[in-house]
Amino acid sequence: MKGDPKIIDKLNFLLADELTAISQYMVQAEMCDNWGYKTIADVIEKRAIDEMKHAEKHIARIIFLEGMPTVSNLNKINIGKDVETHHKNDMESERVAIKEYNLAIKLAVELGDNGTRDMLEEILEDEEEHIDWIEAQLDQINQMGIQNYLAQQLS
Repeated sequence: MKGDPKIIDKLNFLLADELTAISQYMVQAEMCDNWGYKTIADVIEKRAIDEMKHAEKHIARIIFLEGMPTVSNLNKINIGKDVETHHKNDMESERVAIKEYNLAIKLAVELGDNGTRDMLEEILEDEEEHIDWIEAQLDQINQMGIQNYLAQQLS
């Protein structure tokens, strides 16, 4: 099915964002694992896998719409030097993703592409769950202090 070039461009833009998130989250998961924070490393790795599934959905949809997925573009990757900075960077990445997904949903509705809209809404829900978890982690750090928080993350 021939898709509108505007939606294909937007899907490729979102694909780059997902590929960037995969890289950022995998590096951070490995860093946390290396520091002995197995609990948080596992959660961040799972989030990276969620982003891989999102990227796969984008690729499949772009191909379905007879477009060409662009997998060579990455946005700026922000990897912090410590766990709290990881969370803060991830919070910003997820905020941007949520904003862009909402804009993409609006575009899909305007173009009458309900299949793409449905897919984007599913991914948006995942991104909202991601940011909710990150907010909870930052709240815990604020309430109990970084040392107590990190003690809970040990394997």
